[in-house]
Amino acid sequence: MKHIKVALAVGAASMTMACSPGSEDAESDPSATAAERTRLAYGNLALADGTEVGGVKLVAEGDAVELVVAPSELPEGTRGFHLHQTGSCEGPDFKSAGGHLNPLGKTHGSESEGGSHVGDLPNLVLSEGSTELQTFSIEGSKAQITDWIFDEDGTAVVIHAEPDDYKTDPSGAAGARIACAVLDADATP
Repeated sequence: MKHIKVALAVGAASMTMACSPGSEDAESDPSATAAERTRLAYGNLALADGTEVGGVKLVAEGDAVELVVAPSELPEGTRGFHLHQTGSCEGPDFKSAGGHLNPLGKTHGSESEGGSHVGDLPNLVLSEGSTELQTFSIEGSKAQITDWIFDEDGTAVVIHAEPDDYKTDPSGAAGARIACAVLDADATP
């Protein structure tokens, strides 16, 4: 348990540094400082049993919005990773998060002719013990994205057991939901 708390503290500190004034964010344009970034929301990633396994932070730079992931103690492998339409993470299966965030009514996946959902993100690639920050761009303007994410029932971030195939509708054949976080505009790491 102590190892998990230390890893979470390191992940939270890394996320705070990545979005703090004056620090450089290696995941984006090296000439842009984090002072130009605005934190929009934060969520603690947890397994079905409640064990915290990292955090996610939604940030904006100008009109661009990104999701920054700080994993901790997640199983290694390539995992489907999505924004889901409801801000709820009830275990054991996280079905309360609903389907993918899809306000534009598209089909699933970047390789789909009619895709992709706003909630479709690239696969999360985790090595053993990985705590390295990973950053994902979200398609749309800041105004659109904040309207979609902060609607009346909120938005969750879900990590799946399998990789997303980027084409199978509606979920990319990504398998079971293994970790979940609710994006909260008032939460802090």
